[in-house]
Parts: sequence; structure tokens; C-alpha cells
Amino acid sequence: MKMEPTSATGSLKNDLMCEELIIEVPLVMEPAQWPECCIYRVPKNLRQINKEAYSPKLISIGPFHHGKEEVRDMEKLKVRCLKEFCYRTGKSQKEIARVIEENEVKIRRCYEEIFDISSEDFVKMVLLDSTFIIELFLRANDEKDSMSSKPLLDCHIQADLILLENQLPFFILEELHTKFSKEQNSDNSFFMLASKYFTSYIVPVKNNEVKHFTDLIRYSRCPRSELEFKDRKCDLYSATKLHAAGVVFKVNDKEDSLDIKFNKCQPLYKCPCLTCLWLLNWLPCLKCFWCLERMQPLLKFSSIMIDDGAEGLLRNIMALEQCHYPSEAYICNYMLLLDYLIDTSEDVDLLVKEKIIVNRLGSNEAVANMVNKLCSEIVENNSCYADLAQGLSTHYNQCCNHNMASLRSIYFADVWRGTATIVGLIVFGFTFWNTIRPYVIT
Repeated sequence: MKMEPTSATGSLKNDLMCEELIIEVPLVMEPAQWPECCIYRVPKNLRQINKEAYSPKLISIGPFHHGKEEVRDMEKLKVRCLKEFCYRTGKSQKEIARVIEENEVKIRRCYEEIFDISSEDFVKMVLLDSTFIIELFLRANDEKDSMSSKPLLDCHIQADLILLENQLPFFILEELHTKFSKEQNSDNSFFMLASKYFTSYIVPVKNNEVKHFTDLIRYSRCPRSELEFKDRKCDLYSATKLHAAGVVFKVNDKEDSLDIKFNKCQPLYKCPCLTCLWLLNWLPCLKCFWCLERMQPLLKFSSIMIDDGAEGLLRNIMALEQCHYPSEAYICNYMLLLDYLIDTSEDVDLLVKEKIIVNRLGSNEAVANMVNKLCSEIVENNSCYADLAQGLSTHYNQCCNHNMASLRSIYFADVWRGTATIVGLIVFGFTFWNTIRPYVIT
């Protein structure tokens, strides 16, 4: 009978303990799950490989690096650009800020994290950053005017504006430019201004709904034709190994840099000995005959330039794909393909010789190291080059292809060696005939 009050007392104590154990989670720590989310903090595993590739060196845009000491010097330039924007449009700061206030929630939802920044400070930050970018693009588009007379400064600003963590949502920039622009035409659209400003990073593209500048550059490099993503079930071999198996690397003239094709005509699948590699190596002038060129396995690449800014650009696009486009990671798939093809400086030397890689780093070994490090910690869920990898792997594993490639490299490496081989075969033929002729005639 006395057990009931004891049980009730124990239950009461447990309830009190549970209440005491409730942990208050700050708003800043709550994960962002909004569909608008498109601007991310680079994952730690990627950042640790090369921290400098993801952090702005001169100017901060957006909340991730806002207020950091190393980028404070450019705040005065932002204020000046805001004043010039107001003067050019004839609008007050309050009128411009009102547009940002109306979109504040939508802007915040574009970021992966929830920032502990007051509404007033957030609007002020977006106001300064957005007007700076718009004025920068307008002045860059005007040949008679320029944001700066120092090309090196312009180059650093441009490099900072492509970083994934250094972004504003594209829609707010477009809305501010459209609403306060005096010239309303397609040539003066914000998309066109951005495309012209980043012309050194992108190829010409049609107007499209992009999320920010990193996404714009990625969109410009995505293939225009749809590629099917599949599970890649086999590994690739290096460029020198594939070349030793008879694969010919050739530059693709198409603008689509991600369009890689392995062309091999049907007869070569059934009878690899029909390849014309040795003939075209011996007499290069015969390459003008399209039918002969088709009788060799061709791996067609578009040319890619590797310079000092390539690593930072590619790292940020690949980080965006890992966070936002895991099932459509075109750039990651492309770099992983290059990573397989490039193991040593000899592989780079082959691709440079065939004009597939334009090396502006100076050292082929530096290019090999850069490509190999780029793909560290990159996760590949599926690949748009799965069929290509399967075709190349099958070709490499056929012994006959190695034999024909050896025939080409040893006996038909150039015109002189090929001619000497043919002359030697003719002399051998006459000698053999003279040897057996008495027995045949009798």
C-alpha cells in the first residue's frame, strides 16, 4: 500500500530531471533545410587540402567572411560605390534598402547556415555588397571607365567574386539592377553584365536562371547535350598507357569542354588489326582522308588551360557540386577522369604535345600534382563518363591493340623509320623469292 506514493514521488522526480536536461539549441546552430539554399561553407575535408583556395584575399561578399580583419580595407570602396549607385540612379539609400528588406528572409534562406546578425546589419551588408558588384560590372562594361587603374587589383577582385563562400544570391542583384536601371534591354541585363565581367572564366552562354557567380561559371562549362549518369564499374588507365595501347588523343574543336568522345569504328571492335595507326604514322599526309582517320581509336578532348587561377576556380566549382549537385557533378566527373589519365609528368607531356592541355604553370610535374590533389576527398556517386571508361578499359585489355601500337611505335614511328621498314620488307621479299625460285621452277 505504501508503494504508490513512493512510485508517484519517483515519477515526479524523473519528470523534474527531464525538464532540467532539456538543452536549448541556439537559432544559429539550427540546420538550414530551405529549398532556396545554394551558398555553402566549404566542407572541412576539402578546405584542409588548400585553405587559401576558398577564402577571399581582398574583398568579402556575403556573411561568411563579413567583418574579418584581412578584408576590411575594401569597405571604404563599397561605401563609395553605394554613393555612386545612389547618384547614378537618383534613389536614396532607404529606397534601395527597402527592396533588400522585402527579400531579407529569402536571401537568408539561400545560405547553408543561419547567421546571428541583426536584420539592420544584414540589410546594410547586402546593400553595400550588392551596389558594389553592380557598379563594378557597369564600369567594367564601359571601355571609357574602370573601377581601378590597377589591373592586378581588378584581377584579385575577380578571383574573390568566384569563391563559393563569397556570394550573394543572384536574384537580389538582378532585381536591384533591373529595378533601378535606366536602360531596360537584353544587352544590359544583369546576366549579360556578369557574363561579360567573367569572360576570362566562361564561354558565351544564353540567359539562364543561375543561383550565384560560382553557379554561373559552372553552368557555362556544363555540356550543352545531356550526358547520362551511371555507376562507373571500372577504373581507367593513364594517358601514356592508353597511348601505348593504340589510343590516339585528339583535340575536339567543339566549345563544349566537357564533351569527351571515344570514337572507334565497328570493324575495329571485331578485328583490331585493321587499324590504320601505323599507316598514318608513316605517312601523316594521309590524315586528310577522313575514312583512314576513322580506322583508328580516337579519344577526343576539348582543350583545357591550366594556369595560376585554375586550381582556385575548379576547387570552388567542385565544392559547389559536392554540396548542391551531387547527382550532376559534371566538373567533378571531368576532373576525376583527368586524374585517372594523369599520373606522372609524362602523361601531362603527352596531353600538352597533343594540345589538349595548355600548360601555363611552366612545369608538367606541377600540372600533374595540381590535378591529383584536386580530386582528393571528392566523392563520386555516379559518372557521366561511365560508358567512356568502359570503352577505354575494354580497348586497353585487348592484347592485339598493344601489338599494333608496338608495331606503330617501333617500325612506323616516323616517315624515315617507316620507309626503312617497307624497304627492308621488299628486300627480304626479293631475297626470299630468289632463295626458293630454283625449287619452285623445277
